[in-house]
Amino acid sequence: PNGIAALFGDNAIPQAGLLQIVAFVGFLELFVMKDSANGAEPGDFPGDFRNGALDFGWDTFDEETKLSKRAIELNNGRAAQFG
Repeated sequence: PNGIAALFGDNAIPQAGLLQIVAFVGFLELFVMKDSANGAEPGDFPGDFRNGALDFGWDTFDEETKLSKRAIELNNGRAAQFG
């Protein structure tokens, strides 16, 4: 089933499964995906969800390089929205 039928139709996802998905996403939002990772101050820059994993040397870049990389990532995201 697709669309709203996946939630309320005859062959819908069981309510316990749906609750499990919502609880897992809620756990990630509240405890894992913090916007102030690695001891950074909240608001250091939006979108820093590294949480101590997959740090590709971000802290070794100078401020100009960081600004450039953020701008590149933002532009790639904008381009992706156009398809």
